[in-house]
Amino acid sequence: MKNILHIISSPRVEISASRKLGNAVVKRIQEKYPDAVVKERDLTKHLVPVLEEKHINTFFSPAESHSPEQAEINEYSTGLISELQEADIIVIESPMYNFSVPTTLKAYFDFTSRAGYTFKYDETGPKGLLNDKKLYIAFTSGNIYSEGPYQIYDSNVPYIKNVFGFYGVTDVSVFRAEGLAIPGIMETSLEKAIDNITID
Repeated sequence: MKNILHIISSPRVEISASRKLGNAVVKRIQEKYPDAVVKERDLTKHLVPVLEEKHINTFFSPAESHSPEQAEINEYSTGLISELQEADIIVIESPMYNFSVPTTLKAYFDFTSRAGYTFKYDETGPKGLLNDKKLYIAFTSGNIYSEGPYQIYDSNVPYIKNVFGFYGVTDVSVFRAEGLAIPGIMETSLEKAIDNITID
């Protein structure tokens, strides 16, 4: 049985292309693994706080010294991390926002990037702790960033790959619905992206 963690980051709902693409990825996974269990983490319904000093102080202090507020912060953070730890397959929907990820997803990474939980340091440097997992990225954008002159502007997919690579997740597949604002491409971009979904 596979545990799937489906992470949603777009604040748009009905017209969100990333939600449609992400849902299609999850559906294909379920077709391959009919007994899979899906847990959905909608970052727009349950907003992760913007990182503040109190959060950083909590993350870098021992649990036994935590105040009641810090204990609550730590419990929240480790709860998000436990979802990643328990997942065999992670699906992230990530629309392009100003060349990067939505703020909802950035905040999520700020609360899950913790030494001793998703990575650790030893004498040779950092080591990821979320090994043997598969990551699928459902990426959508108005322009085309996978190739051509605007490829260097993409701080979305490379950023997600870097974060999860640091976590130890290196098996990554990306499905792209691009050119969603370009006439002549926008009409079929999402449909083509969904048709090209393959689950390995």
